[in-house]
Amino acid sequence: MIDISERAQQHFQRLLAQQDIDGLGIRLRVTSPGTPAANCELEFCEPVELTGSEWTVECTGFEFHIAGDSASWLDGASIDYEPNKTGGQLNIRAPKIKGDVPGVEAGVIERVRYVLESEINPRLASHGGRVTLLEVDADGVVLLQFGGGCHGCGMVDVTLKQGVEKTLCERVPEITAVRDATDHSDGSNPYYSKHEGKSALG
Repeated sequence: MIDISERAQQHFQRLLAQQDIDGLGIRLRVTSPGTPAANCELEFCEPVELTGSEWTVECTGFEFHIAGDSASWLDGASIDYEPNKTGGQLNIRAPKIKGDVPGVEAGVIERVRYVLESEINPRLASHGGRVTLLEVDADGVVLLQFGGGCHGCGMVDVTLKQGVEKTLCERVPEITAVRDATDHSDGSNPYYSKHEGKSALG
């Protein structure tokens, strides 16, 4: 199910030896599986912390546990450790954890949500902002709510037109327009308080 290279096992052994705790193992879990935000998290795990639902891989000198609800997302995954001049880099490749990109047969709402989460929100996050989908009407008009640093931002109209709307219309051809339903008068921490600077998606 998951391939843990000999170099990775040796790396884990070194880390575990530094902890000096009997029976200590490594546990891997997937956070936000099936979404563009999916990620792998590794943690030390003592026997008493096991829930019994884990999949356990017997490694050289220790046990590697996979959280039960993460197992299906880690099918075909691999872990390797690449030494370099500063120490090394642990690489986890898990091709299935983000799920499948919605195809053309998927609904418009599902495809709009995917573009927001995989492309637009990671870029807005650089300005502390985010956007959530409120609705897509029968005419293909998308209604959005801005939050965080985009809430009350003086450049939100530019971000909406030049960034969000442009990207959504390119990725989801059924979209005819994108509108902002946010009341920006009560934004508590805008990235730009006046109409200055540049779009968060510029």
